[in-house]
Amino acid sequence: MGFQRQTAKNHYLHDTRVENMFINEYMVNAPGDYVKVFLYGLMYADLSMPLENDMIARELSMEEEQVLMAWSYWEKRGVIKKHFADPEDKFHYEVEFVDLKEQLFAGKGTKRGTVKKELPSHLKKRIDDGVMRDMFAQIERITGRFLTGQEPSHVQNWIIDYGIAPEVVIYAYSYCHNQRGGKSQYQYVNTVLRDWVDRGLKTIHDIENYLTESDSRHSQYKRVMKALGFTRNSTEEEKRIMDVWFDDFDFGLETVLEACKKTSGISSPNINYVNTILTSWSKGENRGDSARGTSQAGSGSSSESGDRIRRVMKAYEEDRKRNDELWKQRTDESYQTLPQIRQIDQQLHQLSMELPRLILSGRFDAKQRSEEIQKKMKALNEEKAYLLTEHNYPMDYMEHPYTCAKCRDTGTLDSGERCSCFSDKLAGM
Repeated sequence: MGFQRQTAKNHYLHDTRVENMFINEYMVNAPGDYVKVFLYGLMYADLSMPLENDMIARELSMEEEQVLMAWSYWEKRGVIKKHFADPEDKFHYEVEFVDLKEQLFAGKGTKRGTVKKELPSHLKKRIDDGVMRDMFAQIERITGRFLTGQEPSHVQNWIIDYGIAPEVVIYAYSYCHNQRGGKSQYQYVNTVLRDWVDRGLKTIHDIENYLTESDSRHSQYKRVMKALGFTRNSTEEEKRIMDVWFDDFDFGLETVLEACKKTSGISSPNINYVNTILTSWSKGENRGDSARGTSQAGSGSSSESGDRIRRVMKAYEEDRKRNDELWKQRTDESYQTLPQIRQIDQQLHQLSMELPRLILSGRFDAKQRSEEIQKKMKALNEEKAYLLTEHNYPMDYMEHPYTCAKCRDTGTLDSGERCSCFSDKLAGM
């Protein structure tokens, strides 16, 4: 006589075993998002199903960088082990979930909670000798703002996880701020850094050589975007489409710019419109025929449309300049009227710098001290809000103002699409 047990085929009907040792000794003190990453990965490990970090990020509504940080967190605590197929590739690895009971009772004397990944000695030295502090100071000079919140912690994690020097991080901020239209948000800088590291570029020399080699194509991108009336950089999808024009269709820049001129009679020129024209040209269709329907307006109308777009972009520039001056005036006024606020901002800045260094230090009281710092920062922000409202200032008085908060007065959303305010401005021209 034999026995069988029916196995559920739907993985949502399976159970995932979580050790009580993990719950009692590790989960209670861990960040909530890191626990979510651990449990989600553990479920797939029990099912022997493959899972990538980008999928975890999408399913848990998190940034992929947060997922990477979560695995580093659990690795430092001895809960998981990373296995790299390529030691140079810090983004792709297999995660092994450690059997905590086996670790505790295997006779090696390894007590739960003592396994920890130490910082490399060269990074410890950098933290001690002030290089990290100098790096933050240089980044702040480049961006013209304080590094607050989680940004300092993220920046230091890049150095560890990506295996790069602080000088490369500074270079990335400078590149994004000066060459990418002032986009110095740490999420954007991280995307650029990851692209460089994925290409094997980990030194400034290698990065500069790569940028020099690709400068010719980037110059073509910029010429096309300018011809369409855009002041922003092209999106990855737009670059892909333009690469088809230059590589697959074998069109020169002059031909592409000729097609761009066909958009001068429409209110919202775009890459797809030009792509339709160039695709028809690549099939041998007559250029005059393909131009039919693109614009029945005369040259005067086309010129007028181009002038309207230029006036709109000029209006955005004036909005940014006006709001920058307003922000500076409000900050100076607040500091002069309420000197306590300047002191609060300085304290917040110092605390935001201390927090990531504390996390990386490995001190036994790091968690307790981190909580104390966060409580102090919360209290300082509340005190700042109280002082502003007590003296008849709005609570958000010192935040950077924008005429349009969605696009931050650029006319373009982060997705690369035109903001709704662009049509409003164009209609008013």
